[in-house]
Amino acid sequence: MRIILHLVRHGQTYFNRYNRLQGWSNSPLTEKGESDARHAAEKLSGIDFAAAYCSDTTRAVTTARVILDANERAGHARPALTTSKAFREQFYGYFEGRDMSEAWWAAGAPHGSPTYAAIVRDHGLSATRDFLKQADPFHDAESDEEYWRRIESGFSLIASNPHLRDGDHVLQISHGNTLLSLINRFGPSDHAATERPANGSVTVIGFDTSVDLDAGVTILAYER
Repeated sequence: MRIILHLVRHGQTYFNRYNRLQGWSNSPLTEKGESDARHAAEKLSGIDFAAAYCSDTTRAVTTARVILDANERAGHARPALTTSKAFREQFYGYFEGRDMSEAWWAAGAPHGSPTYAAIVRDHGLSATRDFLKQADPFHDAESDEEYWRRIESGFSLIASNPHLRDGDHVLQISHGNTLLSLINRFGPSDHAATERPANGSVTVIGFDTSVDLDAGVTILAYER
């Protein structure tokens, strides 16, 4: 079975506005964030969604409801919204809510790479997670292995939906670093994105549930 996932980055939050790390922590959408959600809803108003998923964070649920409300008003049947921890953003542990530049300096400076972009350039995207876990005095931040195990469980959750059929479209509200991670893992081999996609942007993924994940995921459009 091959389905089409429409991944929307949630609308801007106050932590986004203040340049703070926001993984499992919550902050509400700003006025611009609400506008981001409405803009995404307009782009997706012509699509019949067979299912809808998002993390259990307020920013994701709020964005999902704005999109599903608009989609329903456009005449489409409204799917139930499934929330799960599997779809959360990366967990930053001790660094949740900290200024991003300070947090990435703490993670990367001991390795000679004092910024997020420098860590990716010098050591690869996986190192951003592993270095942050090392720098976390409680070691609660997710390692790369822990992160992907959880994200892959989200794909498994979607694949196990007995109501989905070949060719169905699925809405998923996602998060900036997760979308960045997906494009780096499943996108073209020469693609090394370091900038998170814009709030309210849409990334489209083809997902063949009958094969291994690395063979089954195809990036069809990024930050549309």
